[in-house]
Amino acid sequence: MSRRKTRPGTSPDRGPPHRAAPLSRPVQPVDDPTQIYGRHAVQTALANPRRRIVAIRHTPAAAEALAAILHGLPAARRSALPPPEALDRADAETGIPADAVHQGLILKVEPLPDVDLGDLIAGWEGRDDVVVVVLDQVTDPHNVGAVLRSAAAFGAAALVMQDRHGPPATGTLAKAASGALDVVPMARVVNLARALRDLQEAGFWCTGLAEEGGVDLDRVDLRGRCALVFGAEGSGLRRLTRETCDALARLPTVPPIGSLNVSAAAAVALYQARLARTVAGDLQSSNG
Repeated sequence: MSRRKTRPGTSPDRGPPHRAAPLSRPVQPVDDPTQIYGRHAVQTALANPRRRIVAIRHTPAAAEALAAILHGLPAARRSALPPPEALDRADAETGIPADAVHQGLILKVEPLPDVDLGDLIAGWEGRDDVVVVVLDQVTDPHNVGAVLRSAAAFGAAALVMQDRHGPPATGTLAKAASGALDVVPMARVVNLARALRDLQEAGFWCTGLAEEGGVDLDRVDLRGRCALVFGAEGSGLRRLTRETCDALARLPTVPPIGSLNVSAAAAVALYQARLARTVAGDLQSSNG
């Protein structure tokens, strides 16, 4: 008669050995689209009349900085804001990521209203000098925030990206944008190729940035209505996006570096577009 073997560490009389319950891990706060932190992000959100502020929180050490920000706002905007709440650091950090650099200033907000690309295009009627940034499946909020910051710095009119393959406008993105989230309209679209065609029909020349581009970016005319299109780091522009662009251009990097991070590439390209317009404007002034 065969006997069933017992597993190591067990006995027929005592059953399986006691196992200690797994240690619970502290739950990290989810990156929240209703939390904005950091001086620049807070300052521009407070100044943005389209942004509804639910609560203003600060640490005692940041009270003077907040007072200076509030003092610089128009009286009507200042009166529409909730009264600031002074909290100790631990309470102020409740609900934001543990590694968040908040500088003692934190807002509870409502997300900005959705922006429609068609409405933006209609609002640009009569403007011949418009730069738009388009992102093709760039999903890192730090990268999107950095691109937004460059877009604001060099005068871009909007940022366009896919709805499903783009990060939400969370506190991390807002902090990386350093205030630009409340400055540059961000339009989310379902179909990026269709959005590019809508821009083309509105007179935009769409230039995709790609390592395999056939011409250096400084040889492309970036004046007038211009859309600069960037792909995700690594995968780059998708095939349909490349085919829909009017031209593919490359940045003249020096080997062995063939490409830049998307946020760095966007900063260079936006500067190039700004430079083209500035030089053109200077020439027109001198000829006049």
